[in-house]
Amino acid sequence: MTTHEVHEISIDALLPAEMAVRAESIGVRKAGMPFWTVLTLSILAGAFIALGAIFATTVAAGVSGVLPYGIARLLIGLVFSLGLILVVVGGAELFTGNNLIVMAWAGGKVSTWALLRNWVIVYLGNLIGSLGTALLMFMSKQYTFGAGAVGTAALSIANSKVHLGFVQAIFLGIMCNVLVCLAVWMTYSARSTVDKIMAIIFPITAFVAGGFEHSIANMYFIPIGLLIKEYDPLFVASTKLEINGLTWPTFFVNNLIPVTIGNIIGGAVLVAIIYWFVFLRHVSKEKT
Repeated sequence: MTTHEVHEISIDALLPAEMAVRAESIGVRKAGMPFWTVLTLSILAGAFIALGAIFATTVAAGVSGVLPYGIARLLIGLVFSLGLILVVVGGAELFTGNNLIVMAWAGGKVSTWALLRNWVIVYLGNLIGSLGTALLMFMSKQYTFGAGAVGTAALSIANSKVHLGFVQAIFLGIMCNVLVCLAVWMTYSARSTVDKIMAIIFPITAFVAGGFEHSIANMYFIPIGLLIKEYDPLFVASTKLEINGLTWPTFFVNNLIPVTIGNIIGGAVLVAIIYWFVFLRHVSKEKT
Protein backbone atom coordinates (compact mmCIF):
# COMPACT_ATOMS: atom_id res chain seq x y z
CA MET A 1 0.00 0.00 0.00
CA THR A 2 1.40 3.37 -1.01
CA THR A 3 1.73 6.40 1.28
CA HIS A 4 -0.95 8.15 -0.80
CA GLU A 5 -3.37 5.24 -0.26
CA VAL A 6 -2.74 5.23 3.48
CA HIS A 7 -3.39 8.97 3.58
CA GLU A 8 -6.68 8.54 1.69
CA ILE A 9 -7.88 5.84 4.09
CA SER A 10 -7.15 8.03 7.09
CA ILE A 11 -9.13 11.03 5.87
CA ASP A 12 -12.06 9.56 3.92
CA ALA A 13 -15.42 9.89 5.64
CA LEU A 14 -16.90 6.67 6.99
CA LEU A 15 -19.61 5.02 4.93
CA PRO A 16 -23.10 4.48 6.44
CA ALA A 17 -22.46 0.82 7.36
CA GLU A 18 -19.30 1.86 9.19
CA MET A 19 -21.17 4.75 10.81
CA ALA A 20 -23.68 2.26 12.20
CA VAL A 21 -20.92 0.22 13.84
CA ARG A 22 -19.45 3.40 15.27
CA ALA A 23 -22.87 4.51 16.55
CA GLU A 24 -23.34 1.17 18.28
CA SER A 25 -19.91 1.40 19.89
CA ILE A 26 -20.54 4.96 21.05
CA GLY A 27 -23.91 3.88 22.47
CA VAL A 28 -22.25 1.14 24.53
CA ARG A 29 -19.69 3.60 25.86
CA LYS A 30 -22.30 6.22 26.75
CA ALA A 31 -24.52 3.71 28.54
CA GLY A 32 -21.60 2.50 30.63
CA MET A 33 -20.27 5.85 31.86
CA PRO A 34 -20.20 6.57 35.62
CA PHE A 35 -23.08 8.54 37.14
CA TRP A 36 -21.17 11.72 37.97
CA THR A 37 -19.48 11.81 34.58
CA VAL A 38 -22.81 11.51 32.79
CA LEU A 39 -24.48 14.09 35.02
CA THR A 40 -21.69 16.64 34.65
CA LEU A 41 -21.52 16.27 30.88
CA SER A 42 -25.31 16.49 30.62
CA ILE A 43 -25.37 19.72 32.65
CA LEU A 44 -22.81 21.08 30.20
CA ALA A 45 -24.99 20.02 27.27
CA GLY A 46 -28.01 21.81 28.72
CA ALA A 47 -25.90 24.95 29.06
CA PHE A 48 -24.49 24.55 25.53
CA ILE A 49 -27.94 24.25 23.97
CA ALA A 50 -29.01 27.28 26.03
CA LEU A 51 -26.09 29.24 24.55
CA GLY A 52 -27.39 28.42 21.09
CA ALA A 53 -30.85 29.54 22.23
CA ILE A 54 -29.44 32.82 23.55
CA PHE A 55 -27.77 33.43 20.19
CA ALA A 56 -31.02 32.59 18.38
CA THR A 57 -33.12 34.84 20.62
CA THR A 58 -30.77 37.77 20.12
CA VAL A 59 -30.85 37.35 16.34
CA ALA A 60 -34.64 36.93 16.41
CA ALA A 61 -34.86 40.31 18.14
CA GLY A 62 -33.29 41.91 15.09
CA VAL A 63 -34.80 40.03 12.17
CA SER A 64 -38.34 38.98 13.17
CA GLY A 65 -40.86 41.26 11.52
CA VAL A 66 -38.08 42.94 9.55
CA LEU A 67 -37.04 40.22 7.11
CA PRO A 68 -39.42 37.81 5.34
CA TYR A 69 -40.46 34.93 7.62
CA GLY A 70 -38.41 32.25 5.89
CA ILE A 71 -35.24 34.31 5.76
CA ALA A 72 -35.58 35.27 9.41
CA ARG A 73 -36.06 31.61 10.42
CA LEU A 74 -33.05 30.63 8.32
CA LEU A 75 -30.79 33.07 10.17
CA ILE A 76 -32.19 32.10 13.57
CA GLY A 77 -31.65 28.42 12.83
CA LEU A 78 -28.15 28.98 11.53
CA VAL A 79 -26.98 30.61 14.76
CA PHE A 80 -28.83 28.09 16.94
CA SER A 81 -26.54 25.43 15.44
CA LEU A 82 -23.93 26.68 17.91
CA GLY A 83 -25.58 24.57 20.61
CA LEU A 84 -25.10 21.15 19.01
CA ILE A 85 -21.67 22.13 17.69
CA LEU A 86 -20.59 22.78 21.29
CA VAL A 87 -22.13 19.49 22.42
CA VAL A 88 -20.47 17.35 19.75
CA VAL A 89 -17.11 19.07 19.41
CA GLY A 90 -16.78 20.18 23.03
CA GLY A 91 -17.99 16.86 24.41
CA ALA A 92 -21.26 16.68 26.34
CA GLU A 93 -24.30 14.43 26.81
CA LEU A 94 -27.52 15.57 25.15
CA PHE A 95 -30.78 13.68 25.71
CA THR A 96 -32.07 14.06 22.16
CA GLY A 97 -28.82 12.91 20.60
CA ASN A 98 -28.58 10.03 23.06
CA ASN A 99 -31.76 8.59 21.58
CA LEU A 100 -29.29 6.97 19.17
CA ILE A 101 -28.16 4.65 21.99
CA VAL A 102 -31.21 2.64 20.90
CA MET A 103 -29.03 1.29 18.07
CA ALA A 104 -26.87 -0.48 20.65
CA TRP A 105 -29.93 -1.49 22.68
CA ALA A 106 -31.66 -3.05 19.64
CA GLY A 107 -28.59 -5.19 19.02
CA GLY A 108 -28.48 -6.41 22.61
CA LYS A 109 -25.28 -4.52 23.40
CA VAL A 110 -27.01 -2.27 25.97
CA SER A 111 -29.66 -3.38 28.47
CA THR A 112 -33.01 -1.63 28.84
CA TRP A 113 -31.99 -0.57 32.34
CA ALA A 114 -28.73 0.99 31.12
CA LEU A 115 -30.55 2.80 28.32
CA LEU A 116 -33.22 4.26 30.62
CA ARG A 117 -30.62 5.10 33.27
CA ASN A 118 -28.67 7.16 30.75
CA TRP A 119 -31.76 8.92 29.44
CA VAL A 120 -33.04 9.86 32.92
CA ILE A 121 -29.67 11.15 34.15
CA VAL A 122 -28.99 13.07 30.95
CA TYR A 123 -32.49 14.55 30.80
CA LEU A 124 -32.26 15.81 34.39
CA GLY A 125 -28.74 17.11 33.82
CA ASN A 126 -29.83 18.93 30.66
CA LEU A 127 -32.67 20.49 32.67
CA ILE A 128 -30.26 21.67 35.37
CA GLY A 129 -27.88 23.18 32.81
CA SER A 130 -30.66 24.90 30.88
CA LEU A 131 -32.40 26.31 33.95
CA GLY A 132 -29.10 27.44 35.43
CA THR A 133 -28.21 29.27 32.23
CA ALA A 134 -31.67 30.88 32.12
CA LEU A 135 -31.16 32.13 35.67
CA LEU A 136 -27.72 33.54 34.84
CA MET A 137 -29.10 35.29 31.78
CA PHE A 138 -31.98 36.78 33.74
CA MET A 139 -29.58 38.11 36.37
CA SER A 140 -27.43 39.63 33.61
CA LYS A 141 -30.47 41.55 32.29
CA GLN A 142 -29.28 40.89 28.76
CA TYR A 143 -32.96 40.75 27.85
CA THR A 144 -33.09 44.55 28.20
CA PHE A 145 -30.58 45.02 25.38
CA GLY A 146 -31.69 46.54 22.10
CA ALA A 147 -34.13 48.82 23.92
CA GLY A 148 -35.84 45.68 25.25
CA ALA A 149 -36.03 43.93 21.87
CA VAL A 150 -34.21 40.84 23.16
CA GLY A 151 -36.59 40.43 26.09
CA THR A 152 -39.61 40.99 23.88
CA ALA A 153 -38.37 38.25 21.55
CA ALA A 154 -37.74 35.93 24.52
CA LEU A 155 -41.26 36.47 25.88
CA SER A 156 -42.84 36.03 22.46
CA ILE A 157 -40.95 32.78 21.81
CA ALA A 158 -41.81 31.35 25.23
CA ASN A 159 -45.46 32.34 24.95
CA SER A 160 -45.89 30.78 21.51
CA LYS A 161 -44.42 27.49 22.69
CA VAL A 162 -46.86 27.01 25.59
CA HIS A 163 -49.86 27.56 23.30
CA LEU A 164 -49.22 24.57 21.07
CA GLY A 165 -51.78 21.78 21.04
CA PHE A 166 -50.64 18.58 22.81
CA VAL A 167 -50.76 16.42 19.67
CA GLN A 168 -49.26 19.20 17.57
CA ALA A 169 -46.34 19.48 20.02
CA ILE A 170 -45.72 15.73 19.78
CA PHE A 171 -45.44 15.84 15.99
CA LEU A 172 -43.31 18.98 16.02
CA GLY A 173 -41.07 17.12 18.47
CA ILE A 174 -40.90 14.10 16.18
CA MET A 175 -39.77 16.18 13.23
CA CYS A 176 -37.24 18.04 15.33
CA ASN A 177 -35.43 15.00 16.62
CA VAL A 178 -35.40 13.26 13.28
CA LEU A 179 -33.21 16.15 12.13
CA VAL A 180 -31.17 16.38 15.34
CA CYS A 181 -30.39 12.67 15.31
CA LEU A 182 -29.58 12.77 11.61
CA ALA A 183 -27.12 15.57 12.40
CA VAL A 184 -25.49 13.48 15.15
CA TRP A 185 -25.61 10.39 12.92
CA MET A 186 -23.73 12.22 10.16
CA THR A 187 -21.03 13.34 12.60
CA TYR A 188 -20.21 9.64 13.00
CA SER A 189 -18.84 9.76 9.45
CA ALA A 190 -16.55 12.66 10.31
CA ARG A 191 -12.77 12.55 10.39
CA SER A 192 -12.23 16.16 11.48
CA THR A 193 -13.79 18.97 13.49
CA VAL A 194 -14.75 20.80 10.30
CA ASP A 195 -16.54 17.67 9.07
CA LYS A 196 -18.56 17.52 12.28
CA ILE A 197 -19.53 21.19 12.15
CA MET A 198 -20.65 20.98 8.53
CA ALA A 199 -22.69 17.84 9.28
CA ILE A 200 -24.49 19.67 12.07
CA ILE A 201 -25.32 23.04 10.53
CA PHE A 202 -27.89 22.18 7.87
CA PRO A 203 -30.10 19.70 9.79
CA ILE A 204 -30.21 21.98 12.84
CA THR A 205 -30.90 25.06 10.75
CA ALA A 206 -33.68 23.10 9.03
CA PHE A 207 -35.41 22.09 12.27
CA VAL A 208 -35.39 25.64 13.62
CA ALA A 209 -36.47 27.13 10.29
CA GLY A 210 -39.29 24.60 10.14
CA GLY A 211 -40.56 25.63 13.57
CA PHE A 212 -40.03 22.18 15.11
CA GLU A 213 -39.76 21.63 18.87
CA HIS A 214 -36.66 20.55 20.84
CA SER A 215 -37.28 19.58 24.46
CA ILE A 216 -33.86 20.61 25.76
CA ALA A 217 -33.86 23.95 23.94
CA ASN A 218 -37.30 24.61 25.40
CA MET A 219 -35.83 24.10 28.88
CA TYR A 220 -34.17 27.46 28.22
CA PHE A 221 -36.54 29.24 25.86
CA ILE A 222 -39.59 28.96 28.13
CA PRO A 223 -38.00 29.41 31.58
CA ILE A 224 -36.21 32.61 30.55
CA GLY A 225 -39.59 34.00 29.51
CA LEU A 226 -41.12 32.84 32.80
CA LEU A 227 -38.36 34.47 34.84
CA ILE A 228 -38.83 37.78 33.02
CA LYS A 229 -42.61 37.58 33.47
CA GLU A 230 -42.48 36.76 37.18
CA TYR A 231 -39.62 38.96 38.34
CA ASP A 232 -39.69 41.98 36.02
CA PRO A 233 -43.38 42.90 35.58
CA LEU A 234 -42.51 46.47 34.60
CA PHE A 235 -40.53 45.21 31.63
CA VAL A 236 -43.36 42.88 30.65
CA ALA A 237 -45.85 45.76 30.81
CA SER A 238 -43.62 47.82 28.52
CA THR A 239 -43.76 45.11 25.82
CA LYS A 240 -47.58 45.17 25.69
CA LEU A 241 -47.56 41.41 25.07
CA GLU A 242 -50.47 39.25 26.24
CA ILE A 243 -48.74 36.39 28.07
CA ASN A 244 -51.20 35.32 30.78
CA GLY A 245 -51.02 31.75 29.49
CA LEU A 246 -47.26 31.59 30.06
CA THR A 247 -46.96 29.65 33.33
CA TRP A 248 -44.86 26.85 34.80
CA PRO A 249 -47.74 24.33 34.47
CA THR A 250 -48.26 25.18 30.80
CA PHE A 251 -44.50 24.87 30.26
CA PHE A 252 -44.55 21.27 31.45
CA VAL A 253 -48.00 20.11 30.32
CA ASN A 254 -48.41 21.94 27.00
CA ASN A 255 -44.82 21.76 25.83
CA LEU A 256 -42.14 19.80 27.65
CA ILE A 257 -44.05 16.53 28.10
CA PRO A 258 -45.47 16.20 24.56
CA VAL A 259 -42.29 17.52 22.91
CA THR A 260 -40.18 15.00 24.85
CA ILE A 261 -42.49 12.18 23.72
CA GLY A 262 -42.16 13.38 20.14
CA ASN A 263 -38.38 13.70 20.40
CA ILE A 264 -38.09 10.08 21.56
CA ILE A 265 -40.28 8.83 18.73
CA GLY A 266 -38.39 10.86 16.15
CA GLY A 267 -34.89 9.98 17.33
CA ALA A 268 -35.21 6.49 18.77
CA VAL A 269 -37.74 5.04 16.32
CA LEU A 270 -37.49 6.96 13.05
CA VAL A 271 -33.70 7.25 13.03
CA ALA A 272 -32.03 4.78 15.43
CA ILE A 273 -34.26 1.75 14.86
CA ILE A 274 -34.35 2.24 11.10
CA TYR A 275 -30.57 2.50 10.77
CA TRP A 276 -30.13 -0.50 13.09
CA PHE A 277 -32.55 -2.48 10.92
CA VAL A 278 -30.72 -1.57 7.73
CA PHE A 279 -27.10 -1.98 8.83
CA LEU A 280 -26.91 -3.96 12.09
CA ARG A 281 -29.86 -6.37 12.09
CA HIS A 282 -27.97 -9.09 10.22
CA VAL A 283 -24.94 -8.65 12.49
CA SER A 284 -27.07 -9.27 15.59
CA LYS A 285 -28.64 -12.36 14.00
CA GLU A 286 -25.23 -13.79 13.07
CA LYS A 287 -23.96 -13.35 16.61
CA THR A 288 -27.10 -14.96 18.02
